[in-house]
Amino acid sequence: MNANPSLSERIEKHKLCVIIPTYNNHKTLRRVIDGVLNYTQNCIVVNDGSTDTTKEILSSYPNIIQIHIAKNQGKGNALREGFRKAKELGYRYAITIDSDGQHFPSDIPVFLDNLENSEKEVLLIGNRNMNQDGIPKKSSFGNKFSNFWFWFETGIELEDTQSGYRLYPLESLPQRFFTKKFEFEIEVIVRTAWNGVEVKNVPINILYDPNERVTHFRPFKDFTRISILNTILVIITLLYIKPRDFFRSFKKKSITAFVREDILASSDSYTIKALSIGLGVFVGIAPFWGFQTLIVISLAVLLRWNKALAFAFSNVSIPPMIPFIIYGSLQTGAFFVGDEAQFTLGSPITMEHVKAHIIQYVIGSFVLATVMAILFGVGSYLLLSLSKKSRT
Repeated sequence: MNANPSLSERIEKHKLCVIIPTYNNHKTLRRVIDGVLNYTQNCIVVNDGSTDTTKEILSSYPNIIQIHIAKNQGKGNALREGFRKAKELGYRYAITIDSDGQHFPSDIPVFLDNLENSEKEVLLIGNRNMNQDGIPKKSSFGNKFSNFWFWFETGIELEDTQSGYRLYPLESLPQRFFTKKFEFEIEVIVRTAWNGVEVKNVPINILYDPNERVTHFRPFKDFTRISILNTILVIITLLYIKPRDFFRSFKKKSITAFVREDILASSDSYTIKALSIGLGVFVGIAPFWGFQTLIVISLAVLLRWNKALAFAFSNVSIPPMIPFIIYGSLQTGAFFVGDEAQFTLGSPITMEHVKAHIIQYVIGSFVLATVMAILFGVGSYLLLSLSKKSRT
């Protein structure tokens, strides 16, 4: 057995191919293809309706897989067609490289090395170092904008999320996609990260030659598409992904582990812990019927507070406590709403009472929620401080 397999053997072992989407890049296409063929013959070129001499150039490469799309559909569609063909041919991984000459095929081993060093399924994105000389300012700004929203939607911090030089784990990609143009490259990394795949940057070289490079990015139209996509992804993140991930992690923990890891050993400051507890109590008591979990986790994510603590204390409104919360809310509301009904703790209180005195209940519940949130927040801060002193 060869102890030091060659690069081509490693590529075959991982069932890896290179996909080159291209649209009217005849100046640089041949150089990119030749560069890739220096490393592997597993090459798929997707001609996305080019109207220049691309077809003539590709005719001189009869041994590589070619997909010709009659009319330009967008880079996202070209990548989707490339992925489909790669999976059809039995490949497990695909490196995508732009055909405009900005990427160096000599960085293919960088992706392979990082793939082999990863302990779990991974999607790799080339880091172009957008601060170097020659990078257009608008590209640098767009990348920072994209990085922020990717972090917000996935919790993963990257330095470059817009590079088209990537390694994709084909079997871990979503089965269906909803975009076909430049915004696809955002959709695919966000939704793949949601599937539990690690997404990280690897260093690559880059060449920006204004005499050769042709960009098909349309600032207004494509930025609008990207903004709409990010809006949808943020909504999904807050309404589904964050609560889903939290429940998955919370269900795996015992009560002892929760107290030890999320309350005592959490790296959050006592102030953050106390605020998180106060937030949970407020949302749990306030009249957010049926939406407590969604609201408390979304707020904890936005404020970067302790999600586990906020969620745990939002459950103050568990069934045994509901009658007392309703009674307290109605009694508190009576101080602010004149001539409304008074209730005694022993008298039965039904939902009909709440409906009949809804204003009294809503006002009282918000006031009670605020008071109890302050009491729990301050009390927990003092208890945490005392526990630290007792341990020292």
